[in-house]
Amino acid sequence: MTNLNVSCIQRFSTGDGPGIRTTVFLKGCNLKCPWCHNPENISPAPQTLCYNTGKKITYGKMMTADEIFDDVIEDIDFYRESGGGVTFSGGEPLLQSKNLSELAKALKDKGISVLVDTAGCVPWDNFEDVICCTDIFFYDYKTADEVLCKTVINADKALILSNLKRLIKENKTVHVRIPLIPGFNESAEECEKIIKDLTESGVKYVDLLPFHRLGSSKYEAMGLEYAYKNVTPPKKEDIEKIKSIYEKYFTVSIE
Repeated sequence: MTNLNVSCIQRFSTGDGPGIRTTVFLKGCNLKCPWCHNPENISPAPQTLCYNTGKKITYGKMMTADEIFDDVIEDIDFYRESGGGVTFSGGEPLLQSKNLSELAKALKDKGISVLVDTAGCVPWDNFEDVICCTDIFFYDYKTADEVLCKTVINADKALILSNLKRLIKENKTVHVRIPLIPGFNESAEECEKIIKDLTESGVKYVDLLPFHRLGSSKYEAMGLEYAYKNVTPPKKEDIEKIKSIYEKYFTVSIE
């Protein structure tokens, strides 16, 4: 049986794609974004978060594709009625692409929509494992600056951009998701650089994700220092200004 390293499974999710969805968070990520709000999903190893309240939550266990399928299939009526489905997120789900492909195919065969949320920093072969079974890709694009991409988030911009272009050439539905990180990528100048990359790639849909500190308690529960604990989230008027820049070129939503 195919095994997947699962962090957790979140049912009745409405923020991870269209309709009512079940989000399967897979454990392990090859990026090191210092603002990450799911730090429990970075390491592939199981981790127990110990909160000040005394609550303890362990993330990470191996599950077979059949076990996950049996879990998520319970809500098939909700998926069909709402236009929802199953979202695979992380971490970076495509690090487990070969094992994920079996589960994605089983869901697709049942008529369930499959969405993969990826940062795109994996070999193209990983995309090919799941591309035929995936209806929508959420695709993170954090910066157009090659140096920042490498030094801050440990990513390869050329690889990310190449995969993005290939996905769009394959006529897949791709929503580029841009986290708006203060002091990193929210200036008008940085927005224009990102827009240049995305327009040249044929992108049509952009989702803006304003920075928040909702994951800060997780860092404390893991005994880690959160680099962005004192960073103020962007104001509503600033978010609207950024949106006005992007919507000259794309269909834009704010998540």
